[in-house]
Amino acid sequence: MSVLLEFSMTPLDKGESVSKYVSRSLDIIDKSGVSYRLGPMGTCLEGEYDEVMSVVKSCLDKMQSDCKRVSVSIKMDVRDGASDRLSGKIASVEKNLGRQINK
Repeated sequence: MSVLLEFSMTPLDKGESVSKYVSRSLDIIDKSGVSYRLGPMGTCLEGEYDEVMSVVKSCLDKMQSDCKRVSVSIKMDVRDGASDRLSGKIASVEKNLGRQINK
């Protein structure tokens, strides 16, 4: 089953700036081979369910290695037989609008 999974993961015990910890998660995601898009408030992964959930688990395991409290938010869109949805969903909206949107 094809999944778009958007998530954000933040340590709650590391002060105001947490980019050091978020960067470690992006390293895991990038090395995983899973298709993804980084956004300002989270990251969207595309792949099979077990594959994307494994990436999230790896990120959480790394975060928990030196963070005592972690906030995780996950949103999923599951659709059989669909692919290239990271860009396809945006292309569909642009087609309906008849123009490109600010990306």
